[in-house]
Amino acid sequence: MGKKKVTPVRVPTKHQAAKWQRQNRIRRIIITASIVFLVSIISYVGYEYYAAQIKPFNEKVITVNDVSFDMKYYVNMLDAQTKTLEPNSAYNYTYAVAQYIEDAELMKQGAKELNITVSENEIQEIVAEQNFPNDEVYRDIVETQLLSEKLSEYFDSQLQDKMLQANMQVMLVESEQVAKAVLGRVSSGGNFTELVRQFSYDNVTKKYDGNLGWLPEELIPQTIAETFNLTTGEISQPIYDNSTSKDIGYWLIKVNEEDPENGINVSAMLLGSEQEALEIKSELDEGSDFSELAKSYSQHSSKYKGGELGWLKEEEKETNGFSDAFNEVAFQLSTGQVSEPVKDETVQTKGGYWIVKVWDKQQRELDTDARAVVKNKHFSEWLEQQRGNSTIENKLDSTRMTWAANEVIKRR
Repeated sequence: MGKKKVTPVRVPTKHQAAKWQRQNRIRRIIITASIVFLVSIISYVGYEYYAAQIKPFNEKVITVNDVSFDMKYYVNMLDAQTKTLEPNSAYNYTYAVAQYIEDAELMKQGAKELNITVSENEIQEIVAEQNFPNDEVYRDIVETQLLSEKLSEYFDSQLQDKMLQANMQVMLVESEQVAKAVLGRVSSGGNFTELVRQFSYDNVTKKYDGNLGWLPEELIPQTIAETFNLTTGEISQPIYDNSTSKDIGYWLIKVNEEDPENGINVSAMLLGSEQEALEIKSELDEGSDFSELAKSYSQHSSKYKGGELGWLKEEEKETNGFSDAFNEVAFQLSTGQVSEPVKDETVQTKGGYWIVKVWDKQQRELDTDARAVVKNKHFSEWLEQQRGNSTIENKLDSTRMTWAANEVIKRR
């Protein structure tokens, strides 16, 4: 057997060893620098993704007592509530959905205090029946609906079988002067229903001859609530209501200029009663400024320009937006002339006097419609009380709501 040939080991020179060490050191530096660079790139991309896609969704935007809802939940709820609508409708429902989340949680927390709950089986049954996605938002929507129904039944069960009710008839007249005249005719034997038809300008009750039907005290409108204390057959004194709308107004019209081509340059003011119009006309006759009075008293949108309506042409009166009563007078005035009060039943003005007659009062069962209104009123008052007794934090400003709507639209 021959001897194995041994290859001698090459021992590097000091110069070669030093060179290799430098090369290895440079290589390690390059590799380390590359790793650091790649990590920084990955970290930056990861942070950008986190900042854009994760962090906004994790932000707590609504808190009701000790229960919080993040942006992801809000976006999902906004999506679910507007699913069947046009995509851009999400922008119109941002505030309503935020309120829905608050009310739903308030309802859930308050219902527990009344020992009213919804089981998981009840929720799953509706989810399956309606073919809803089996996720948190849709289960919450179903739970809220079921709770609402159970709470409605609860408040219905709390109503008395019979309540003291009054059968009332009302009219809204334009001024105190007219109200006194009407009361004078009633006291002389005038028919109340006929007087309603002649003098009432309330755009809701007049179509029913002013009849409100049988109502319990809590359903009497606040403006005339005191009339519930009237006895059978008694009629109230005039009750002023500055917030109600009526289907009548009175114009004072002034022609500022006339021009063969442009027609007439007109200013006008719309007043709530003939009595008021006559009082202001008297001030104008004594030299008061039309523009200043219009700014103070007119109920027409032109009040902010001192009643200026601009140029009107008689041949265009069918399309100028004003009534026949207005046009008939305006184009007959001479320059500088102010009209007498012009009655117009095609406009709406605010303010008037209620006259109320109680035909009968007795303990009786609520009819179906009245019972539903009372029940819903109690439900709403209870929910409002829950809100008042709770700590609610809502961070959904316009910027966040718009962002959420954009996220919903991206899904469509």
